Amino acid sequence: MSTWPDTRILDLLGIDVPIIQAPMAGATTAAMVIAANNAGALGSMPAAALSIEQLREALSAVRLASSRPINVNFFCHQPPAADEARDRRWKALLEPYYRELGADFDAPTPVSNRAPFNNAACEVVEAFRPEVVSFHFGLPEKSLLDRVKATGAKVLSSATTVEEAIWLEQHGCDAIIAMGVEAGGHRGLFLSDDLNTQIGLMALVPQIVDAVRVPVIAAGGIGDARGIVAAFALGASAVQIGTAYLFTPEANVTASHRQALHHAQASETALTNLFTGRPARGIVNRVMRELGAINPMAPAFPTSGGALMPLKVKDEAGFSNLWSGQALRLGKEMSTYDLTRALAEQALAKLKHN
Repeated sequence: MSTWPDTRILDLLGIDVPIIQAPMAGATTAAMVIAANNAGALGSMPAAALSIEQLREALSAVRLASSRPINVNFFCHQPPAADEARDRRWKALLEPYYRELGADFDAPTPVSNRAPFNNAACEVVEAFRPEVVSFHFGLPEKSLLDRVKATGAKVLSSATTVEEAIWLEQHGCDAIIAMGVEAGGHRGLFLSDDLNTQIGLMALVPQIVDAVRVPVIAAGGIGDARGIVAAFALGASAVQIGTAYLFTPEANVTASHRQALHHAQASETALTNLFTGRPARGIVNRVMRELGAINPMAPAFPTSGGALMPLKVKDEAGFSNLWSGQALRLGKEMSTYDLTRALAEQALAKLKHN
């Protein structure tokens, strides 16, 4: 498929179409990655919610099915220090819900965790040698990053501000994902935790393009070919798309999440820290409405979700994270392969027409 007006990402990553299927922890499956790869895009496997063994199994399945380039995505946060007092206050805030729903408040609180990139994860990269390794929340420590680069992998990470983009380029990123505030899931911010720094994609992309020399990938609120064309007009070399892939049969989403995706309006998403302790965009549900989407009592990432787990068992829709970006109403029920091909073909036709 040709001819794209900017081929820097195609050349850098060895892909046919300038689309990265976003790595969505919990929702992305090996089948989704394989289908995106087969359509010429960059399939992305999220590692954050997988054990090392599960990650090995997923990558084995992808490698068995395809020899095309793949991306493996890791979180690189610092695990927080234990804060039992804060945990108790948080659970106490939730106690009325435990009583109402019949959950056992006195039982030990389940552990909610997201694994940061570490030596064991790096060994998986060294074993499977993915062509691309992407990070969220900045970059790992230099010794680990050097080992990733030694495998030949191209390194990507998300920037939510111009300052973060400049930092990522200075610290070795081969390309930068400009993450507009419209995007679903966790904000990638890492130089500041001030949500006032988070801006929309239309303003973010050209400013990052002007500030760095490496190629820029636009992410956030892109749900159809019009968004891809706009991203190229702003100077991006590719796009990363997530929410649109949640509508595919390859996505692993709960029935309540799928129901919300099909019926919520764009105005019904919000940034929330309730489910993990870091701000992430999802569809507003009961617990977000009643406790406030951003609540200062939520424990530090990634621990706040533990106390919500027993409530989620009783009322999945009301107490689960329903991650989604603002372009959810552009979503269409189609396979990952067909979606990827349609996005690319329609965008290319519009670019040629323009």
